[in-house]
This record gives sequence, structure tokens and C-alpha cells, in this order.
Amino acid sequence: MPLPGGTGYLGAVARSSILIFLCGLLGGCSAMLPSSKEVAANGNGWQKYQDAEQTFDRITPGKTTVAELRELNLDPTLNPSVTVLQHWQVMQRFIPNPLVTLDDLDAGVRECLVAKGQCRAYDVNHVASQTTRNGNAALDLLKLYRETHTAGWRFNGLILMKDGVVLYKLTAGQPRIHQVQEKQDLLGPLQALASKLKLDEVRDQVAGLKNTFTGNKGDQPAANEAPALGISALRR
Repeated sequence: MPLPGGTGYLGAVARSSILIFLCGLLGGCSAMLPSSKEVAANGNGWQKYQDAEQTFDRITPGKTTVAELRELNLDPTLNPSVTVLQHWQVMQRFIPNPLVTLDDLDAGVRECLVAKGQCRAYDVNHVASQTTRNGNAALDLLKLYRETHTAGWRFNGLILMKDGVVLYKLTAGQPRIHQVQEKQDLLGPLQALASKLKLDEVRDQVAGLKNTFTGNKGDQPAANEAPALGISALRR
């Protein structure tokens, strides 16, 4: 059944009113709102921030080997959260400006920087977060008010190695992520309606121009065709 009000301005207003009424029936259904989930390196066994910390607690500089790191799932070929750093990247992290010298650094870091190409570095960056939109589903659908919640955790680690043995380790991160973002736009539906009406107006103008050009082409008289010569005329 067609919506009341026709296809003009009143029709658009009527359709918007019906949409608002239908959305009002869904006012408390926040479960219908979209959500997203971001998890780096699924299957590495880290369900929470403390799990990652416990893994790094098992690393002892001067003793833990690269093979043992592999058993801890800290291998770039197995764990997408682990990346390999180049020597210049390690330099940038520990000596960001000329005011920092080798004497200011840990002994393991100094040994790694001096070793240059013989030193390997693993950078661990694991993120587990989930984003959901809460609140009134009708207001969210009409873009009047949106409330987005992001929760999770982030873990960062650095491992320096030389000759297959760990020289240095460092951990950092955010054990608890909780962010709330609110976006309010009271003119959202009106702006959408204005855009729709403007689009319809432009579409009508384009259609009018197209009909004009098509009509002019159709009214042009056909070119006069030369009469065909009969066989009798050829024999003369």
C-alpha cells in the first residue's frame, strides 16, 4: 500500500512522520543497534591483560632463548601481534634526541645498540576491544543522539635479543579501556529531508533537460530522399 501524501513535499513529511512513529515503537531496543569487535592475534591464549603480563614474567634476560620465546607464542611467524623491528627503529625508541646517550640506557639496550645487525627486536602490540552503541534505537536510527561505548584492553611489549638470547624486555599498556562517545544532532532528520527534496528537484531538472533535447531531435524533418530511377530511364 503506498504511503499517504504523494511524492511531493507533503509526501516526504508524511513518510518521515510514519518512520518516526515506527521507530518510537522500538525506543528501548538497544540490542538492535550495531556493534563491532576488534581482537588482534586470536588464539594466542591471552584473554585478559594479566595473561599477557604473566607471559612476559616468564622471560628472564640473559637466560631465555629464542626457542623458548617460540614456546611462549612470541614469534612473529606464529603470532600476528609480534612484529620485527629494524636497528634504526630501536635507536629511535631509546635515543630520540642527542640529549640521550648510551650511558643513560640499560646495559641490555646498550649491548643491543652496539651490536647493530646482530641484535634482533620483537615488538608486541595486542589489542582486544569491543565497540557497541547504546541508548534509544529510534534516536540512533534518526541520528538525533548516538552513544558509543568502547571497552577492552591493550598490551605492549618489547624484547631485545642477541645470539639467540634475550638481552632486555619492557612492558607497557592499558589494562582497562573504557571510552564513551556521545554525538547529538537535533537537525539530523531535517537535514536528511532537505537533502532528499533537493535531490528530487535536481533529478526533475535533469529529466526536463533530457526531454527537451530528445523532443528537439525528434521534431527535425527527415532529409529528402532522391527518387529512384526506373529501368526505363536507364535505357534512354
